[in-house]
Amino acid sequence: MSSKGKAGRYRGSVKDFPNFDANQDAEALYNAMKGLGSDKEAILDLITSRSNKQRIEICHAYKALYGKDLIADLKYELTGKFERLIVGLMRPLEYFDAKEIKDALKGVGTDEKCLIEILASRTNQQIHALREAYKDAYERDLEPDVIADTTGHFKKMLVVLLQGTREEDDVVSEELVEQDAKDLLEAGEVKWGTDEAQFIYILGSRSKQHLRLVFNEYLKISGKPIEASIRGELSGDFEKLMLAVVKNIRSTQEYFADRLFKAMKGLGTRDNTLIRIMVSRSEIDMLDIREIFRTKYEKSLHHMIESDTSGDYKKALLKLCGGDDDAAGEFFPEAAQVAYQMWELSAVAKVELKGTIHPAPDFNADGDAKVLRKAMKGFGTDEDAIIEVVTRRSNSQRQEIIQAYKSHYGRDLIADLKSEISGALAKVILGLMMTPAQYDAKQLNKAMEGAGTDESVLIEILATRNNQEIQAINEAYKEAYHKTLEDALSSDTSGHFKRILISLALGARDEGGEDFTKAHEDAKKLSDVSSDDSTSLETRFLSILCTQSYPQLRRVFQEFIKLTNHDVAHAIKKRMSGDVRDAFLAIVLSVKNKQAFFADKLYKSMKGAGTDDRTLIRIMVSRSEIDLLSIRREFWDIYDKSLHHMIEKDTSGDYRKALLAICGEEN
Repeated sequence: MSSKGKAGRYRGSVKDFPNFDANQDAEALYNAMKGLGSDKEAILDLITSRSNKQRIEICHAYKALYGKDLIADLKYELTGKFERLIVGLMRPLEYFDAKEIKDALKGVGTDEKCLIEILASRTNQQIHALREAYKDAYERDLEPDVIADTTGHFKKMLVVLLQGTREEDDVVSEELVEQDAKDLLEAGEVKWGTDEAQFIYILGSRSKQHLRLVFNEYLKISGKPIEASIRGELSGDFEKLMLAVVKNIRSTQEYFADRLFKAMKGLGTRDNTLIRIMVSRSEIDMLDIREIFRTKYEKSLHHMIESDTSGDYKKALLKLCGGDDDAAGEFFPEAAQVAYQMWELSAVAKVELKGTIHPAPDFNADGDAKVLRKAMKGFGTDEDAIIEVVTRRSNSQRQEIIQAYKSHYGRDLIADLKSEISGALAKVILGLMMTPAQYDAKQLNKAMEGAGTDESVLIEILATRNNQEIQAINEAYKEAYHKTLEDALSSDTSGHFKRILISLALGARDEGGEDFTKAHEDAKKLSDVSSDDSTSLETRFLSILCTQSYPQLRRVFQEFIKLTNHDVAHAIKKRMSGDVRDAFLAIVLSVKNKQAFFADKLYKSMKGAGTDDRTLIRIMVSRSEIDLLSIRREFWDIYDKSLHHMIEKDTSGDYRKALLAICGEEN
């Protein structure tokens, strides 16, 4: 199996051991397991420094010398995750894959993620070898076992992938590319219902080179990446499988970098996933995976394994990883190219933003006002009725309800709601009743009032709102607090941070297109580290990041990578600190993918012990009619769990009901 990557270079982290002697290694392993206890360090050192082919030879030599099965002895001597890892390394890759799939299918329930990972990522040759190994090991065919354990379109696509018949011709027909892109669009976006068979046929059979061009053409004619359409048109395990296929078509190495990150982030480690990838890619493309991992997550795979695992298990994983890419303090040039391509995708993608709250059909402000009055009249409060009305109406409809309530009852609806509901539920409902500009103005004021300032709130709002939203916030702030937002920021912040916030609060960001010559010049200004004057460095960043249009900044950040081999976010982290660093990073992340920025903040508000309700409420309320559905999709893509599920698990009572109503149905 070829593991030659760029320019024919070997890209695995494990290589043939020089001066290899199978008998000598078999003897060393026998001695390491002889007597009371075993020398685990000797076992892991030897096995992780031999190639798979050499390990198979050691197994044969061990049996010839001692009449014993080496894998059986290792299973007896070792335990837990360490045993699973070491034993996995002793099997040929196709037998390792066969065992993983057998384990995924056996017992109650199926490990769909394992099936998806293996079948979406393997080449035709690897699939054929896997089928033969499965038949040899378990005396049964793989395809009927998969069919018996899966259903629907998910099953159909798995069966297609199991054939191992993807086209491999690099000669691409431009006419067929255009036709396939058109067929995919007509099968999903422009059709009532979805023609899943068309997705299965095209994504399951065309060559990788062909499909990459189809994805580019699809983006051109639909204005959105194919992934966005798959999320919108498909669901469940079938959706996850098709997204995995697309990711592998684009870059198998990036797919595995993402899987490794998700296996280790947050509380707990998905050890089966971690072991499976480290074993199966160690002699294929681990160096490429490491490069992409560092670029995307701005930390090395080595560092994350080191932080997330322990003992002999950790030592063995680090040996397979093969090195720490943080040690040199520089990105690989190849990884910089990946970062450049990510900015290119961000620059050309036209993302269709969708909220979760829409204007209610057959809206009747008078009727809603009566429902709310009844819900608050007399003894007790009908919170369900309040939640139902307020979360099912658009903001402009809520403003009409406020007027109708006053006309009918001569009362202030906001005041009545304040007296009837309390706590986190009140913050959600009252936030929804304000206009977006009033709500943002209030959040900014709360961040600055009293002792101490909540800089993260100032950054989040001012770094992510467009010119029109900022100008509306300025007006609402002055009306509510009888002073300008600029004056408030000036009195509550200082130094470079103050200057950044005031620049953003002007709402005067350029709204023009792209100027490639200027982008190159600006990138040079940002990358110039010859001056020791930190003031001029921050001023240069401010003058570009706070004033240029988003399309222009994307080009500036691409040029920055060309000049430095670093993503601009990495440079900001390295050269700045505190609130200034956080503000500039928020701008960069917002330019790259604003919905991913909010998804990250939502995840952090709920992960671990306790919930940051202020952040959770602020984002749910403020993004509900703008892009919360898009944020939900990013949340799922990044964290492999739904926002709906996380809210459900992390909140309770009427507060949870209100948030889930805003979030919308789980999909």
